[in-house]
Amino acid sequence: MKLSIRHSTEYHYSERVKHSTQYLRLTPRPSARQKILSWEMDLPETAERASDGYNNILHVLTLDQPHQEIRLSVRGLVEITDEDGEDADQRLSPLVFTRMTELTQPDEALLELAHRHAGLPVDARLEALSETILSAMPFTPGVTDVASNAAEAYRGGYGVCQDHTHVFLACCRALGLPARYVSGYLYSQDSEHVASHAWAEVWQDGSWHTFDVTNQTRLPRHHLKLAVGLDYMDACPVRGVRFGGGIESLKAVAEVRQSSSSRCQ
Repeated sequence: MKLSIRHSTEYHYSERVKHSTQYLRLTPRPSARQKILSWEMDLPETAERASDGYNNILHVLTLDQPHQEIRLSVRGLVEITDEDGEDADQRLSPLVFTRMTELTQPDEALLELAHRHAGLPVDARLEALSETILSAMPFTPGVTDVASNAAEAYRGGYGVCQDHTHVFLACCRALGLPARYVSGYLYSQDSEHVASHAWAEVWQDGSWHTFDVTNQTRLPRHHLKLAVGLDYMDACPVRGVRFGGGIESLKAVAEVRQSSSSRCQ
């Protein structure tokens, strides 16, 4: 399947920003299951390209001149296969992803959830865990934000893909299983479905395997991976710091379509 992606992010500020730096994980890395046919970024200045500690493609955009808005856009065409399972980056042990973070630290309720299905084979246990999380936390936009941690979201009983993923990661790591956060895009025929997405990958039998709690699927046939990390803060597409600017407003729009073209439109 070929997926055509358009993603724009706009920041507007009530006052002039004196200096800002944006860390952009907006470029997918090619792998056995995603072939990058074309990918373009439109930025206000040239950004420095590098790899971060998780081998994500990272662009660092620095704006030294005063500004009151930042406009970022990407578009691309990627061919996705139906296969699950991805080998580890040889530079980084999967055991790195057993470490808890502020966003995935479990409380007593999450520890109980993690051990609720003891005795089942690992695959069945994780599938049951995924189902339980979605049942306990129906998809509900606007209730949580990027600072909400797994324990808070689970206690509140609602959340979005980011929250589902953090809760799942907290439980996996409590069981000693390497599990990582994935940010990216999701193709859906439902026009109301948000194209920007997050899901989890768990290290099993020598490779990484998909667990999309929000959509209750283990098949990433409609998923385009941008970045991985311990949690949202490591893998979010855009993250920045600024000096000045006053009140910030953000508008982000992502569109993912199935395509038969050989180039992005």
